[in-house]
Order: sequence, then C-alpha cells, then structure tokens
Amino acid sequence: MLIVLFCGLPGVGKTRLANELAPLINAVVLSTDKLRKELIPNPTYTKEEKELIYDVMLLVARYLHNAAGVNCILDATFNTEESRKKAIKKLGNISSKQIYIIECVCPEDIVISRLKARKGDYSDADIGIYTKMKQVYEPVKDWQRHIVADTSRDPKINAEEIKTCVFGQEQK
Repeated sequence: MLIVLFCGLPGVGKTRLANELAPLINAVVLSTDKLRKELIPNPTYTKEEKELIYDVMLLVARYLHNAAGVNCILDATFNTEESRKKAIKKLGNISSKQIYIIECVCPEDIVISRLKARKGDYSDADIGIYTKMKQVYEPVKDWQRHIVADTSRDPKINAEEIKTCVFGQEQK
C-alpha cells in the first residue's frame, strides 16, 4: 500500500494530476482544499485551521492505509521541508518505502493563467496567494522516492509515467 504526497504551489495542477493518477494506482484522493470546505463553511485560513485540516487528512490517510489497505494520495501544498517531514511523522509507522512525494512544478505564466481562469473548484487560492506562497516554498530535498512532475504537460501522460515509476520501484 502507498501514500503519495502531492506538493507544489497553488495553481500548478496538483489536483488535476492527483485525480488522473488515482484510478491508475487504485487510490483515493484526500484534498486539503476539499476537506477545508467540507469541515469549515467559511474558512479563515489561520495557522490553527490549516493544522486542523492537515491533521484530519493525515489521520484519515493513516486509517485508510493501515486499517483498510487503501492507497492514498494527499493533495496539499506541503510547501516546506518541515511541513513534509511533519506530515510523514504524523502518518505514524508507515514505512518510508511506502511514501512517495510528487512535486508538481509548472512555468509561472501557465500557473497565472490557470489561477485567473479558476472557477467553481474547492481552492480559494488566487494570484496573490500564489505570490505569497512562492516566497516560502521549498523544493523537495533528501527524499528517496521523489518524482518531479512538470504539470504543463498532459496530466494523462504524467500520471502514466508516475504509475510506471512507482510500480517499477515497488517491484524492487
């Protein structure tokens, strides 16, 4: 069983790629954006609120993985090394060999056009939030099972390549 952390700035295409990958690896997608809207009708995006949403997502992922044997994709920004390490620690006794990090990257002009066109989804992130988060985002370092996905490419092709990479490594 796998836990796949998707990380990256708002608007890079994490959710779209996560949703393409999920059926290919028989996984459920747990999204902080969706959980936030389900649990908090009028989110204020405080530090405490963010911690609550991440804690709920990680608790559900740990349960699904350990008790039900379900692959989980965690769709969130995980914008710092500290946030990723904290998340992995909160997943508990799940082996690092079962955890993959997919870092979504995309040229800024594409991200900005996506954010301008965004309507009717769970994310409230706009260009201002993107710019603010860009100042603190830290690329993934020191994680053995780390894949960088250029989300300016077709998400179906990216998902197939990630599936091949993940299940190719699983066999080793």
